[in-house]
Amino acid sequence: MPVLVASLMVASASNFYNDFDITWGDGQAKILNNGQLLILGLDKASGSGFQSRNEYLFGKIDMRLKLVPGKSAGTVTAYYLSSKRSTWDEIDFEFLGNLSGDPCILHTNVFSKGKGNREQQFYLCFSVDGTPIREFKNLESVGVPFPKNQAMRIYSSLWNADDWATRGGLVKTDWSQAPFTASYRNFNANACVLSLGYLLVAQIHHLQPPGQILGSQMSLIQQVKRGCNG
Repeated sequence: MPVLVASLMVASASNFYNDFDITWGDGQAKILNNGQLLILGLDKASGSGFQSRNEYLFGKIDMRLKLVPGKSAGTVTAYYLSSKRSTWDEIDFEFLGNLSGDPCILHTNVFSKGKGNREQQFYLCFSVDGTPIREFKNLESVGVPFPKNQAMRIYSSLWNADDWATRGGLVKTDWSQAPFTASYRNFNANACVLSLGYLLVAQIHHLQPPGQILGSQMSLIQQVKRGCNG
């Protein structure tokens, strides 16, 4: 992949009209507030989803996400990055719907060169703003592929998965609560962007050296793994 070094700060003044396309949903997804708010919706007829216009490789991506409130059992709000090759890279975050009062379950997975099966699940009882929850180490030296060569788009979707999402599928979606909605604000990508086959290398600010997890961050990761009773 050719690399073009450029002084570039990506999406420093983000606007959903400029940065994302709604890709499906039969009118369930909307961009509001002059591009500062994006809402995904789900009813019995359809879920919805969007994707970024840019493809990213390396950097820090922020999005403020408000999950489906109340009785969200059976729903899944997926937020992930993915490339589109046959041997693709992907980083998944899936927030599983729950009954009111239950902790939020976050299901994560990492695909590299088309190989996944690296699931980890977390029970979240607090906001994770700025809190690391998982480290995926580069173990290419022992033959484990690492997602570092394929630029990825950002995707998100809200959909019905009541055959498995809540308590293994025992709790079904309560359609009397529909439409279900998830909302997105404050997108920012301090990252390198693929453009016309070139990787535009951003001046990435305020990031620690790549591959490093600080001791204080590792302590937070362990706290998250212990869950709500930790």
